Amino acid sequence: MKKEIFICGIDEINKVVEKLQKLVQDKNIIILLRGDLASGKTTLVKYFVKKSGFDDLVTSPTFSLQACYGENIFHYDMYNKTLDEFISLGMLEEFEKDGLHFVEWGDKKLENILDEYGFRHINITIKKRDKLREYEFIYKENLY
Repeated sequence: MKKEIFICGIDEINKVVEKLQKLVQDKNIIILLRGDLASGKTTLVKYFVKKSGFDDLVTSPTFSLQACYGENIFHYDMYNKTLDEFISLGMLEEFEKDGLHFVEWGDKKLENILDEYGFRHINITIKKRDKLREYEFIYKENLY
């Protein structure tokens, strides 16, 4: 497993987005986003979508469970759902769609299922540091 850490303010978030774009290279990958409330999970998705050339309004899909941006960026929020509820709603099948899948609040249990079924994924944990954020990327070096 490879681990990389970036510490930056909102004015430098594009370097985090650029690193993520380089890692995913428009492939089918699931990005598990972890962090406390208001740590910046949705903000990272918002900047990624914008840097990808889309003008979509990005908000947390807490109550809708899923949002789509462009044709191949999917955004999920598991805050109000258990993993069993997420699965029973057919959301694992959504990961089979071509594209990038951002999952807010994706926990270790979901990560284990992704590994079991052979889904490629990147884990990003965001921690608040006053006005800065720490972005910890953990991923397999051979994502492809």
